[in-house]
Amino acid sequence: QDEDRQTEEENGGCCGLSAVDDARRVASKLEIPYYVMNFKKEFRKYVMDYFVDEYLNARTPNPCIACNRYVKWEALLKRSLDIGADYIATGHYARIEQLPNGRFALRKSATAEKDQTYALYSLTQEQLSHTLMPVGEFTKDEIRAMARELDFRTANKPDSQEICFIPDHDYARFIEEEIERENRETQLESCGGCASCETNKPCRQLPGPGNFVDREGNILGQHQGITHYTIGQRKGLGLAMGHPVFVVEIRPDTNEVVIGSNEDVFTDRLICDKLNWMAIDGLHGKEREVVAKIRYSHKGAPCRIREIGEDLVECRFLTPVRAVTPGQAVVFYDGDYVAGGGTIR
Repeated sequence: QDEDRQTEEENGGCCGLSAVDDARRVASKLEIPYYVMNFKKEFRKYVMDYFVDEYLNARTPNPCIACNRYVKWEALLKRSLDIGADYIATGHYARIEQLPNGRFALRKSATAEKDQTYALYSLTQEQLSHTLMPVGEFTKDEIRAMARELDFRTANKPDSQEICFIPDHDYARFIEEEIERENRETQLESCGGCASCETNKPCRQLPGPGNFVDREGNILGQHQGITHYTIGQRKGLGLAMGHPVFVVEIRPDTNEVVIGSNEDVFTDRLICDKLNWMAIDGLHGKEREVVAKIRYSHKGAPCRIREIGEDLVECRFLTPVRAVTPGQAVVFYDGDYVAGGGTIR
C-alpha cells in the first residue's frame, strides 16, 4: 500500500511530482521565478479527511470543490500574497468579471463543454478579486495550440479525469485504508479500550454490511456497507429484482440503503446550506428564478429559490430532476454568471 501511495504521489493527476516537474520546466522556459509550496497538511485535512467523513455520514463529497476552496485558494493565495504576489493565475476554464453592483462573479467559459464554474462557486469575493483566469476566453484546442507554439512539454498532456488521490476509483477501499491508517496513528498499539488511549479519541469505525430495504421498509437483501453507494446508483447492487432498481436514500442511523424504481430517484425540491453568494449578496427574503446545476455533468434546470431559514435555501424545480444527492453542490446561475450556491442537504 505504501508503494502504491508513493506511485500515486509521483504520477497522480494534477498533484503528482511529475506535474511539479512539468511546472518547473515551463517556468524555466518562460524565465520566470519558480517556487514549490507544500500543502500536504491542508490537503489531508480539507480534502481527504472531508472525503472520508462525508461518505461515513451517507453524503457524497465533491473533493475538487473542497480543494479549490481551501487549498488552491485559501492556502495558496495567502502564501502567494505573503511573498509579494498581487494575484494568482489559474488554468481553470472560467472567467472572472466585476459586475456593475461592484461584486466579483464567475462567468461561464467561452467553451461550454470545458466550463468549470460549477467547481469554483465557493470562492469568496476577496479570493476572486486576487485571481486571474485567462484560459476561460479560449477553447482547449486553442490552448494546446499555444502550448505547442511555445514548445511546452505539456502541450499534449492528457486531461486528468479521476480524483487525484484515488486513481483506481475504488472509493470504498480508500476509505477503509484511511480509517485503518488513522486509527493506527492515533491509538495505542495494544488497545486497552478508549479509557487508556493516549489520544482520548475513539476509533472511527467503518460501517459494516446492512439491509437493502424498499420504501416501505421491507428487507430486500444485504449491502456491503453504506460507503459503497450513492444516490441514483444502479450498478453493483447485487440485487436480482427482475427489473432495474436504484439507490434512492442512504440511512446511516439504521445502516440501511433504500431501493426504488427510476421514478423514485426524481424530485422537484431540494434544500441546501453552507451558502456562498457571488453575483448577488443574498436573497434578502425574495424569491429568485435561476438555473441550478446539481452535479458537475448536469446541464442545469430552471428553478425558484427562496430562504427558509438562516443559511438555508429551498430550490423548487419546474420539472423534476434526477438523483439529487446530499453532499454535492448545487450552483445557481443567472444567465452566464454564478449567482451563488450551496451544499445539498
